Amino acid sequence: MARPVSTTAEKWFWITFQCRATEGRRRGLDVDGVDSSADMLERLRRRADEQGIGATVFHQRMEALNLPRRYRAIFLAGPTFTLLPDDATALAALRGIRAHLPEGGTALVPLFTPAPTPAEQISRVRTAAAPDGAEHRVSVVAEQRDETARTQTTLLRYERHHGTDSTIEDRPWTMHWYTRDQFETLATTAGLTVTAVTDPDGKPVPADGTGLLHCRLQAT
Repeated sequence: MARPVSTTAEKWFWITFQCRATEGRRRGLDVDGVDSSADMLERLRRRADEQGIGATVFHQRMEALNLPRRYRAIFLAGPTFTLLPDDATALAALRGIRAHLPEGGTALVPLFTPAPTPAEQISRVRTAAAPDGAEHRVSVVAEQRDETARTQTTLLRYERHHGTDSTIEDRPWTMHWYTRDQFETLATTAGLTVTAVTDPDGKPVPADGTGLLHCRLQAT
């Protein structure tokens, strides 16, 4: 199912992916891309075509990978794994990654635990001007957090105002997080071994470390 990129975090994930994919192609690497958003895949194609490097992309969901070949390495450009809604979906995604790696192949899965939105930011409206003169607005309307289920659902309101025309849409954004032990258990069940956990600079992270974690996996 195609979905628009709807949050600042998702846009950052996609900018990161596009930069890494096109840079890899420029260096002569054989890089394919996968996403559930047809719109974002089309943007990547256009960007690659503008740079004269081309791109092979697949419109699929992370938890339902069905690609025509295997890869020596698979990476997530950002902590999009946290956007999978529950452990069952996460396990399906890890099994899909394993199915597309040869024995000894590697994967990189960034993880993080979202922080609650500060109370003073609830209902705060951020605005931006569009090229056509419309005003775009976004705000957090409400948020629910369940520490037991490890989920946080933020209700975001998107508005577009142009003269007398207005469009308002509310969208939930759910994130689901994992402790290191829980993620390692899922990885092992999927046939993957966590070989290292580092920070974005590649430095080892202690067992009680927080922040953005890069989990390196190997197919067993």
